[in-house]
Amino acid sequence: MTSGTERWAWAEVDLDAIAHNVSSVARQVSPADVWAVVKANGYGHGAVSVATAALEAGAAGLCVALTHEGIALRQAGIDAPVLVLSEQPPSHAAALIEHRLTPTVYSPTGVSALVDAGADRLGVHVKVDTGMLRVGAAPATVDAVLAAVDAAGSALRVAGVFTHLPIADEPDDEFTARQLEQFDSIVAALGLDDDVLVHTANSAGALAHPDARRTLVRLGIAMYGVSPGAGVDDLCSDLRPAMSLHSRVSFVKRVEAGSRISYGLRHRFDRETTVATLPIGYADGVPRRLFDVGGAVLLGGRHRPIVGVVTMDQLMVDCGDDPVSFGDEAVLIGAQGGERIRAEEWAEALGTIGYEIVCAISGRVPRRYHAGV
Repeated sequence: MTSGTERWAWAEVDLDAIAHNVSSVARQVSPADVWAVVKANGYGHGAVSVATAALEAGAAGLCVALTHEGIALRQAGIDAPVLVLSEQPPSHAAALIEHRLTPTVYSPTGVSALVDAGADRLGVHVKVDTGMLRVGAAPATVDAVLAAVDAAGSALRVAGVFTHLPIADEPDDEFTARQLEQFDSIVAALGLDDDVLVHTANSAGALAHPDARRTLVRLGIAMYGVSPGAGVDDLCSDLRPAMSLHSRVSFVKRVEAGSRISYGLRHRFDRETTVATLPIGYADGVPRRLFDVGGAVLLGGRHRPIVGVVTMDQLMVDCGDDPVSFGDEAVLIGAQGGERIRAEEWAEALGTIGYEIVCAISGRVPRRYHAGV
C-alpha cells in the first residue's frame, strides 16, 4: 500500500553531473577555487544534496542568498564555509554568528548589526558595486564600510572583497572589462592582507573571462549544466545537465477533427487524433505559455506538441495515430529515445533564461537523486 504521496510527476537530479561540472570548471579556473552557489534550493535541484556533491567534487565553499538557506546547510551537517551573498536584515545577525555563516556587508548599518549581536573575530566579505546597481558599496563609500569594520576591532575582520558582473555572458562587451579595472583599482587602494579572498566571477565570468577568476569563482548555473547565456554556449560543451523533468500519461482519448481543447478552447484539431494527458502543470513549474510558443514533450521517443494552454495541474499533448498507453513515461526536460529537450530551449522560446526554468520547478514536484549509475 502506498502513502498517497507518490506523484506521476517528478524531477531527477544527477549528482554525478553536478560533480562532473564542478570538476570540469575547477580544472579550467585553477588555481582559483570553486565555491558552489546553492541558493534558491540549489537552483531548484536541492541545496543539501547539491552542496554535498559539489564539496565532494572539490568545491572549497558554498554561497547562498538568505540566512535560512545557510542555516539549512548547517542543520544538514555541512561544515564548509558558507557565504551569504547579500547583507541580511539586522535581526538576522545573531543567527549568522550562531551558525558560523560568513556575512556580506556593504553599509555601516550592516557592520553595526553584527557587532551589536556579539560578533567575535567574525570574517565578513565586503561587496562593492561596480555597475550592477543592485546592492553593494558604491566605490565612493567603500572606505566608510572598511572603516566601520576596522572600528569594530576584534569583533570583525575582512575575509573577502567581491563584486558582480551583470553581462559577463557577453564576452566581447567592454563593460565587464571596465568593471574589472575599477574593482582592481579599489582593491589595490585598500591594502588588504594576502589571505583576503577576492572574487568577481560568476559562471559566465569564470568561463568567458579568465582575467576575472581571481582567488575564487562563484559557480552557479553552470554547475547545474545549464548555460549562463547564448554568448557562452560554446564554452559549456563539457557541462552535463543535472535535472530532468518527467511525468506519466494519466489519460488517453481520441478526439474528432474540429474539436477544441483546454481553457479558452484556443487549439482546434484539424484531424482526428489521440490526445494524452499528463498530470503536471503550471503549479509544478511548467510555464502556462509553453503552448503558445510551440512547446512539446518527449513521449515514445518523439516530440509531442502541447495542445491547449497548460493548466494548473495538467497538460495535454497530441500523439497523432501513434500508440500511447496509460502510465507511459513522458519527458518534459531531458532525453528519451535519442531525442532531448533542454531547459535552455524553453527559456529561448519564452524569452527568459535557463535559470528561471529550473528554479521554477516547484516544491510539490518530488526530486529523485541518483549517482554512480
